[in-house]
Amino acid sequence: MKRISTIGIVILAVSFFTSCVNSNSREAQLKEKRAKLEKLKSQKESIDTKIADLQKQIAVLDTGATIAAKPKLVALQTVQKGDFKHYLELQGSVDSKNVSYITPSGQPGQVKAIYVKQGDKVHKGQLVLKLDDAVQQQNVAAIKQQMGSVQAQLDLAKSVYQRQKNLWDQQIGTEVQLLQAKTNVETLQNQLKAIQAQVKTAQEQANQSNVYSNVNGTVDDITAHVGETFSGNPLSGGYIKIVNETDLKTTVTIPENYTGKVSVGSPVIVNIPDINKTFNSTISFISQAIGNTTRGVTAEIKVPKGMDLRPNQIATVKILDYSAPNSIAVPLNTVQTGENGKYVLVATKKGDQMVAQKRDVTIGQLYGDSIEVKEGLQPGDELVTEGYQGLFDGEAIFTTSK
Repeated sequence: MKRISTIGIVILAVSFFTSCVNSNSREAQLKEKRAKLEKLKSQKESIDTKIADLQKQIAVLDTGATIAAKPKLVALQTVQKGDFKHYLELQGSVDSKNVSYITPSGQPGQVKAIYVKQGDKVHKGQLVLKLDDAVQQQNVAAIKQQMGSVQAQLDLAKSVYQRQKNLWDQQIGTEVQLLQAKTNVETLQNQLKAIQAQVKTAQEQANQSNVYSNVNGTVDDITAHVGETFSGNPLSGGYIKIVNETDLKTTVTIPENYTGKVSVGSPVIVNIPDINKTFNSTISFISQAIGNTTRGVTAEIKVPKGMDLRPNQIATVKILDYSAPNSIAVPLNTVQTGENGKYVLVATKKGDQMVAQKRDVTIGQLYGDSIEVKEGLQPGDELVTEGYQGLFDGEAIFTTSK
């Protein structure tokens, strides 16, 4: 049994060694073949590059070779003139021209009653809030009471004067008595007028506890509460915010390096992405000062009536800052860069064969995926728009659309 076990162990060891040797051999073969594959790929790339270079050199030296070469499939687009426009794209927001924080006409006071709630429609002159006016009303009552006393004294003085005058007419009494009675009447009349003015002033002060809306609009926010102090200042004390949503504008900040390209009256396209609405308008106002933090100027854009927008909605603003009527524009990806600058490829006839021709161009403004071409192309030229990669000047081409 011991001998048999020893033989089994030897067999297993030999099998394991043989397996490891075979495995290492396969790994070595795989590594060797991968290395050969990479070498062949590198050689192929080098050969392809050399072939392409030789084809270009032959095409330059031997024009007949171009005709003999296999044409390359391309797509063409006929060059036409049109209006090229460049827009400055910015993000703005919808704002109301009339946003009012209602304030009391007098001093801040304690809220006694609130007559509106958030979302209510209000009109100019409507009572929206009442402040505590107990002290003012007491003052009015005290002055009115004083006025009543002076009125009673005046009535008595008038009666005394009339009796004194009747006696004087009968040559009874003295002139001094008559003049004293008349003076008393005039003094009391003056006192009454002064007190009446005091009553009016006190009543006006009491009426200042009534807070009215100074605009038409919708109550957008209320932070005032009964029993708290109301000042109307959003930074301190309670307030009522009223927004006139029928008179809206779009505001946007224009970077200072673009301020020379836009002006009041510049055409604008405004899009409200959240509700998928777009409208055309113009810039109605541009601030003169450049913001310290924004490094730009604020522009306002009129919103047409009936757009059903809301203040603080996000807006995408496109401002027309360059326009070139009757110009040529081509797809941006067709413009390539060579040793002498920018160029495109166009299709021309060479005998019976269509070949690619290199055209040096002078470019202008870029907008989106189109670029303005100021020189180098003419209307009617056939521009190569697809298949231009690797295409060289003079190479034979063909298109399925022609």
